[in-house]
Amino acid sequence: MTDNTLAPSSQLPIPTVVIEPTRGLAALQLRAVWEYRELLFFLAWRDIKVRYKQTALGVAWIVLQPLLSTVIFTLIFGGLLKVPSEGAPYAVFALAALAPWQYFAGSLSRVGGSLINSANLITKVYFPRLIIPLSGVISTLVDFAIACAVLVVLLIFYRIPLTINVVWLPAFLLLAVTTALGFGLWLAALNVRFRDVNYLIPFMLQIWMYVTPVVYGTSLIPARFRPLLALNPMTGVVEGFRWALLGTGVSGQGSGDSLLTAVSVVIALIVLASGLVFFRSTERTFADVI
Repeated sequence: MTDNTLAPSSQLPIPTVVIEPTRGLAALQLRAVWEYRELLFFLAWRDIKVRYKQTALGVAWIVLQPLLSTVIFTLIFGGLLKVPSEGAPYAVFALAALAPWQYFAGSLSRVGGSLINSANLITKVYFPRLIIPLSGVISTLVDFAIACAVLVVLLIFYRIPLTINVVWLPAFLLLAVTTALGFGLWLAALNVRFRDVNYLIPFMLQIWMYVTPVVYGTSLIPARFRPLLALNPMTGVVEGFRWALLGTGVSGQGSGDSLLTAVSVVIALIVLASGLVFFRSTERTFADVI
């Protein structure tokens, strides 16, 4: 009988793994997020399917939400209150701002509650937790695309021609994504420890919409107060969409108000950077607290 047991001296050395804290950009684990990109798109697709599963109207809700909101705003603000629409039909004027706003509001709501809604997944499987809020802003792009299709129909109905300005739409959409993700990361991380955030988000969005020029134009605000509006990144988004599609808004007046959009971009980037850092710093406690 042959003994195949290796002598201690002939055994291979056991590899040693040293885990050290990461610093700088490496601490954000952006490379790990890319490696788990299939999981990211799976979670986004799951969110889309679950959202409209077992609903009577199904995906028709995606069309009805911006359409009904536009009708109501047109009747109240455009018809009764006679809010100026800067030369454009009020229905198009409103929907050009409603499309990015509803994307932002929907994304912020989903990202803010995403960690709580994925508690079972977080406590059982390892993956970069940043994937969960990222899936929220990606899945809502489907709703945004359909709202834009409704907007295109209105542009054709009112015979409003598009200009070269439309090439800037992806940039303004990216600003909306950045803003939603930045604020959403803060809210998602805080929501793990303070469940009051669930009640805060809808109330905050209600107020936020009225301090964003959705139902009115920025030109309605006195020039000396416009820098305050620029502190709200969504001001740059909705005004940018109107300028790109209709040529209205302060950006279309050729003045120094392009600074308004620049300030909105800076604020959005600051919020996103601080949100990423805060999210990563609290991530280690998610599984224990949730």
